Amino acid sequence: MHLTEATWTDVDACDTDLAVLPVGSTEQHGPHAPLGTDTVTAAAVADAAVDAYDDEVVVAPAIPVGIAEEHRQFTGTLWVSPETFRSYVRETVQSLASHGFDRVVVVNGHGGNVDALREVTGTITRHDDAYAVAFTWFEAVGEHAADMGHGGPLETALLRHIAPETVHEDRIEEARAGAADRWGDWKSHVNLAHDSAEFSENGVVGDPADGDAERGETLLTLACESLVALLEAVATRDVARPDHR
Repeated sequence: MHLTEATWTDVDACDTDLAVLPVGSTEQHGPHAPLGTDTVTAAAVADAAVDAYDDEVVVAPAIPVGIAEEHRQFTGTLWVSPETFRSYVRETVQSLASHGFDRVVVVNGHGGNVDALREVTGTITRHDDAYAVAFTWFEAVGEHAADMGHGGPLETALLRHIAPETVHEDRIEEARAGAADRWGDWKSHVNLAHDSAEFSENGVVGDPADGDAERGETLLTLACESLVALLEAVATRDVARPDHR
């Protein structure tokens, strides 16, 4: 049940304590993919899993702005501080929990959100009247995860499958020409670069031509299966906190 499409009385009659909260970003994804890529993909994975799940799940509206200052040199990118992002996620989960939806899976589509989400879901679980975990779709696609870049093969493939009209196919060669081979500028296991513009001419990392729609279908299937398994685990988990020793 999508909160944006339901009435309050529909939601009041909903017999579940399980919710998903998609989170993404509004940031550059090269010349060929939309700024909303991370939000669109996170929402698509969440929707696919909710459709495949055997029981009812409440779907909250996607959070479209995340921790993305590393892309600030590229026009159109939006970002908030990690503190603001954590507070927004936490308070959104608290409002879900106030209505009884107190088991929440945050479905994430942006790498820059990962650390903050791990931290805030821990805070929610330890200190609030809710249990929360974070799931990042591109970490749950098996061997494909090794190819994750930025506006590269995985994100382009998934977009070509779920929203092909958003991909500028006539700009793929331009995207390839300005792309970096890997994320960052590394020395002694340290990434010397803080912003993507330091190592990528047009913001792309990886080859988007390696991500066709067929691969995108596979990615969605793998991410969906993994998220369904997680929803089942969260729904049945004993979420009582251990006593102090």
